[in-house]
Amino acid sequence: MELLDRDTLTCSLDSRTRSALNLFEIFAELDSTNAFLLRAPHPPIGCLNLALAESQTAGRGRRGRRWAVPFGCGIMLSAGWRFARQPAALSALSLAVGVVVRDALAAAGVADVALKWPNDLVWQEGKLGGILVEAAGDGAGPALVVVGIGINVSLDAAARGAIASNWGRGPVDVQEACSNAPPSRNRLAAAVINALHDLLDRYDVEGFAPYRPRFAEADFLAGRSVRVSAPEGELVGRAAGVDSDGALLVRTSAGTRRVLTGEVRLRGDA
Repeated sequence: MELLDRDTLTCSLDSRTRSALNLFEIFAELDSTNAFLLRAPHPPIGCLNLALAESQTAGRGRRGRRWAVPFGCGIMLSAGWRFARQPAALSALSLAVGVVVRDALAAAGVADVALKWPNDLVWQEGKLGGILVEAAGDGAGPALVVVGIGINVSLDAAARGAIASNWGRGPVDVQEACSNAPPSRNRLAAAVINALHDLLDRYDVEGFAPYRPRFAEADFLAGRSVRVSAPEGELVGRAAGVDSDGALLVRTSAGTRRVLTGEVRLRGDA
């Protein structure tokens, strides 16, 4: 088992990311890396707070779902970043994060990762990881964003059984995707952090526009028959990509509908 190591990881970060570091902590156990950074003093604008953990006792996914991976078997990291003002395309940030994490995984040898709106990393119909974006602040001033990323690296049978999944074939991991020769966890974590820093540093100026076509290339739902549980009710139709603000587009018998938040399942999933 390769444990996360501060010195090894720092050496694998590029110089721009290293110079932006404000807080960098690695924990053997923590309640939640996102919760830790939301509690921590906010970083200066343009600086990065990082927290990683070998295990979490209260890890969370979307809608408060528990995210649990056994000790040393995944990458659980969060990055805190403060924008001078809230980006106009904040609602699409999780999609852009998915794009750059997919790039980092591809560079590490994990090919053909798909992105399931709004925050899942998918490999061969199974869940490889997830993204949770949380924000604090108002639209008129500086805004703190905490981006949490969880990636399954090496799961045994017991761990796979313990990870809840209500769609697809269940959890998959990097080891399987790399034919049992996974990359170094430290190098993979560093690649994700480098990509994430580059995205956050650009996002308030560039927004989602540069990432939208790249999301479309990896869109797991595109063209598929879906059932969406949204605040306004249930929608049944065919997924038709995402809008400029990250909203899911669903073609229904009553026309194309935009979904900004909701739960999506493929038709036929339990």
